[in-house]
Amino acid sequence: MDFKLDKSHLLQQQLFRNFAETEIKPLAKEMDESEQYDLDLLAKMHKYGFFGIPYSKEYGGCGSDTLAYTLCMEEVSKVDASTGITISVHTSLCCSCINNFGTEEQKQKYLRPLIDGSKTGCFGLTETNAGSDVQGAQTVAVKDGDEWVLNGSKIFTTNSGFADTCVVFALTDRTVPAAKGLTAFIVDLKEMPGITVSENIERMGIRAASNCIVTYENVRVPADRVLGPVGKGFKIAMGALDCGRIGIAAQAVGIAQGALNEAIKYGKERKQFGKPINSFQNTQFKMAEMQTKIDAARLMTWRAAIAEDNHEAFGPLAAMAKLFASDVANEVTRFAVQAMGGYGYCREYPVERMMRDAKITEIYEGTSEVMKMVISGSMKLK
Repeated sequence: MDFKLDKSHLLQQQLFRNFAETEIKPLAKEMDESEQYDLDLLAKMHKYGFFGIPYSKEYGGCGSDTLAYTLCMEEVSKVDASTGITISVHTSLCCSCINNFGTEEQKQKYLRPLIDGSKTGCFGLTETNAGSDVQGAQTVAVKDGDEWVLNGSKIFTTNSGFADTCVVFALTDRTVPAAKGLTAFIVDLKEMPGITVSENIERMGIRAASNCIVTYENVRVPADRVLGPVGKGFKIAMGALDCGRIGIAAQAVGIAQGALNEAIKYGKERKQFGKPINSFQNTQFKMAEMQTKIDAARLMTWRAAIAEDNHEAFGPLAAMAKLFASDVANEVTRFAVQAMGGYGYCREYPVERMMRDAKITEIYEGTSEVMKMVISGSMKLK
């Protein structure tokens, strides 16, 4: 494995960094305070291709790869984790399902507008009583002629407040476990009767991201919107989550690097006992330790991304990257707040927001405990 980015990826990284600094960073604090995502910023990211990075030009995407997508996720998450998850759910979860399992007709009809900048996507899997345990799903779809009638509710549906398209999972056979009875559907949140989207769920972090409860009441879904074979939805969902974990690992790396950058900047200017904080060896050693862990997390994330790009088995690598990077993000943000003292705890500085945002990286797209299950399951321990 080459540990250096090639010229193309370096250029993309710089473009993502410039956009994040000039377009996202000035809005991050206000979006967090108002708990609303700036839709003008969303439109701008669509215009510049942020929502189609790893997808083929054949369908309107940028024609790049997963590694480039992780570079984007890191750079935007350095300044705003809410933007990171907005891009991630659309790209890793919604689009990957249609790209990997959709028919040619479905790709042209539903994937193209998602990746060419026309529409935003979301992903409906989690339910009130079925978080890590997908087997507990209660949302059902019953065949009625050439349509399926969908009933149930999905919680923590990121992007749903403004998304157009949702890949939603429902039980089509209740006589078997969810792993064999779950089916994926492509639905239009804004146009299909019977779909209700709640107000944003109030949260500790990623507060600017749209995150709602989506309720489906007798929603009639045409048969041509079934994604993949009936009863194979569990495989589709798990494949999407493997992809999503690479994005979340990159988000965690970005949060950590952003927080450490802020602490370094503050430590150069803040004086205690007549000297800048950064001149104390204790501070220097701690910052060296944090940067080492961030770099390790970044390389693990790149390893998983490159494995996906090479069509290799990447699930356990993605789980390792997410497990480690999310832990590092929480450690580094705690350090950054501590290093900045009382000011770090104040909302004037972004590290308190970063600390709040870091926590969710240990939870969504599979908790750290689930990551350990995935990793240990790949190790042939029995």
